[in-house]
Amino acid sequence: MSTPSTIVNVPPLENGDRLTRHEFERRYRAMIQIKKAELIEGVVYVASPVRATKHGRPHAKIITWLGTYSAASPGVDLQDKENCTFRC
Repeated sequence: MSTPSTIVNVPPLENGDRLTRHEFERRYRAMIQIKKAELIEGVVYVASPVRATKHGRPHAKIITWLGTYSAASPGVDLQDKENCTFRC
Protein backbone atom coordinates (compact mmCIF):
# COMPACT_ATOMS: atom_id res chain seq x y z
CA MET A 1 0.00 0.00 0.00
CA SER A 2 1.30 3.43 -0.92
CA THR A 3 1.75 6.08 1.70
CA PRO A 4 0.36 9.58 1.08
CA SER A 5 3.89 10.94 0.54
CA THR A 6 4.46 8.37 -2.22
CA ILE A 7 1.17 9.25 -3.95
CA VAL A 8 2.15 12.93 -4.11
CA ASN A 9 5.19 12.02 -6.22
CA VAL A 10 3.18 10.11 -8.86
CA PRO A 11 2.90 12.05 -12.16
CA PRO A 12 -0.66 12.92 -13.21
CA LEU A 13 -2.57 10.70 -15.61
CA GLU A 14 -3.27 12.68 -18.79
CA ASN A 15 -4.93 12.07 -22.14
CA GLY A 16 -2.51 10.81 -24.75
CA ASP A 17 0.08 9.45 -22.32
CA ARG A 18 1.72 6.27 -23.58
CA LEU A 19 2.11 3.93 -20.62
CA THR A 20 2.51 0.32 -19.67
CA ARG A 21 -0.41 -1.34 -17.90
CA HIS A 22 1.53 -1.35 -14.62
CA GLU A 23 2.32 2.40 -14.80
CA PHE A 24 -1.26 3.24 -15.86
CA GLU A 25 -2.71 1.36 -12.89
CA ARG A 26 -0.23 2.99 -10.48
CA ARG A 27 -1.16 6.50 -11.64
CA TYR A 28 -4.90 5.70 -11.83
CA ARG A 29 -4.94 4.50 -8.22
CA ALA A 30 -3.12 7.65 -7.12
CA MET A 31 -5.56 10.04 -8.80
CA ILE A 32 -8.73 9.54 -6.78
CA GLN A 33 -10.46 12.53 -8.44
CA ILE A 34 -10.53 10.75 -11.84
CA LYS A 35 -13.78 8.84 -12.28
CA LYS A 36 -12.93 7.06 -15.53
CA ALA A 37 -9.76 6.47 -17.49
CA GLU A 38 -8.87 3.74 -19.97
CA LEU A 39 -5.67 2.34 -21.40
CA ILE A 40 -6.23 1.25 -25.00
CA GLU A 41 -3.27 -0.19 -26.86
CA GLY A 42 -0.90 1.69 -24.57
CA VAL A 43 -2.61 5.10 -24.92
CA VAL A 44 -4.40 6.77 -22.00
CA TYR A 45 -7.93 8.11 -22.48
CA VAL A 46 -9.34 10.16 -19.59
CA ALA A 47 -13.07 10.89 -19.74
CA SER A 48 -14.15 14.48 -19.30
CA PRO A 49 -16.42 15.03 -16.33
CA VAL A 50 -20.01 15.67 -17.38
CA ARG A 51 -21.88 18.21 -15.32
CA ALA A 52 -25.66 18.58 -15.34
CA THR A 53 -25.60 22.37 -15.21
CA LYS A 54 -22.85 22.88 -17.78
CA HIS A 55 -23.70 20.06 -20.15
CA GLY A 56 -26.83 18.00 -19.50
CA ARG A 57 -29.34 20.80 -18.98
CA PRO A 58 -28.19 22.97 -21.93
CA HIS A 59 -28.06 19.86 -24.14
CA ALA A 60 -31.64 18.95 -23.21
CA LYS A 61 -32.84 22.49 -23.96
CA ILE A 62 -31.12 22.57 -27.36
CA ILE A 63 -32.51 19.13 -28.32
CA THR A 64 -36.01 20.23 -27.27
CA TRP A 65 -35.71 23.40 -29.36
CA LEU A 66 -34.36 21.50 -32.38
CA GLY A 67 -37.00 18.79 -31.96
CA THR A 68 -39.76 21.39 -32.04
CA TYR A 69 -38.25 22.96 -35.14
CA SER A 70 -37.86 19.55 -36.80
CA ALA A 71 -41.49 18.61 -36.05
CA ALA A 72 -42.72 21.85 -37.61
CA SER A 73 -40.43 21.69 -40.66
CA PRO A 74 -41.16 18.92 -43.21
CA GLY A 75 -37.99 17.36 -44.60
CA VAL A 76 -35.80 18.28 -41.63
CA ASP A 77 -34.08 15.28 -40.03
CA LEU A 78 -32.90 15.48 -36.42
CA GLN A 79 -30.54 12.95 -34.87
CA ASP A 80 -28.67 12.96 -31.57
CA LYS A 81 -25.36 11.12 -31.42
CA GLU A 82 -24.59 12.31 -27.90
CA ASN A 83 -24.30 8.84 -26.39
CA CYS A 84 -22.30 7.19 -29.17
CA THR A 85 -18.79 6.19 -28.16
CA PHE A 86 -17.78 4.96 -31.59
CA ARG A 87 -19.50 5.17 -34.97
CA CYS A 88 -23.27 4.84 -34.68
